[in-house]
Amino acid sequence: MDMSLDLSPPVAEKQMNVAAPQEKWTTETLLSVHTWTDKLFSFTTTRSASFRFVPGQFARLGVIISETGEIVWRAYSMASANYEDHLEFFSIVVPDGAFTSRLARFAPDDTLLVEKVSYGFLTTDRFVGGRDLWLLSSGTGLAPFLSILHDPLVWNEYENIILVHSVREANELAYRKQIAEIPQHPLLCDGKARLHYIPVVTRESLPETLSTRITRLITEGTLEKKLDLPLNTEHSRLMVCGNPQMALDVREVLKQRGFQVGRRGIPGQMAFENYW
Repeated sequence: MDMSLDLSPPVAEKQMNVAAPQEKWTTETLLSVHTWTDKLFSFTTTRSASFRFVPGQFARLGVIISETGEIVWRAYSMASANYEDHLEFFSIVVPDGAFTSRLARFAPDDTLLVEKVSYGFLTTDRFVGGRDLWLLSSGTGLAPFLSILHDPLVWNEYENIILVHSVREANELAYRKQIAEIPQHPLLCDGKARLHYIPVVTRESLPETLSTRITRLITEGTLEKKLDLPLNTEHSRLMVCGNPQMALDVREVLKQRGFQVGRRGIPGQMAFENYW
């Protein structure tokens, strides 16, 4: 697993025989499925009392193929807060996908497997200092940032939290209402940070959204001008989660401006992760 990039779900679905002993996972119950579009849905499950994660991390979920007894495993970022008693995930429907095609047909009380260990390094504890936290996402790459946005520590450590969510069509801007309500959450409303939400729709021109890809929004200075917040290595900390090409392009653009990914013992100003 190459942790040099941060690439959001969906990952390529991987089917394997039941190889891991059962004590490596728990069996959880599906609580709800919400359909955003014909290609996007979110779902919630029960959560084992022993399951721990840091906001921004992901879990490995498994669905048993009844015809063969095999398990399809898939990596999903938690969209829920790490203190909630359920788990929430955000997904696309992969055409004929062994995992999502079954999951999209699930009903409440169906079950799936959750590995007991959480994974990933797209977490704010990788950063030192900083005033502005930039969360740059495309598609279902929004998921880990929803979890991070529910972390009280983040609201006390930063003055500005900037969430950029880029999609192709406006109906793919999931969670807009929920995002607007986050600053009023009882655990967050006393924090010093201010939330800035910037929706981006690349295939439609709408008055309330930007319509240019994230890389151009950075190179042309559009984000900085819109918010009157500079992107610099002193004040800015950036996290990127999206499709592979977006993540690569953004990384190169930021490197040209002096931003670095942290290395052992040397904190950086941007964070990426790869489980595509």
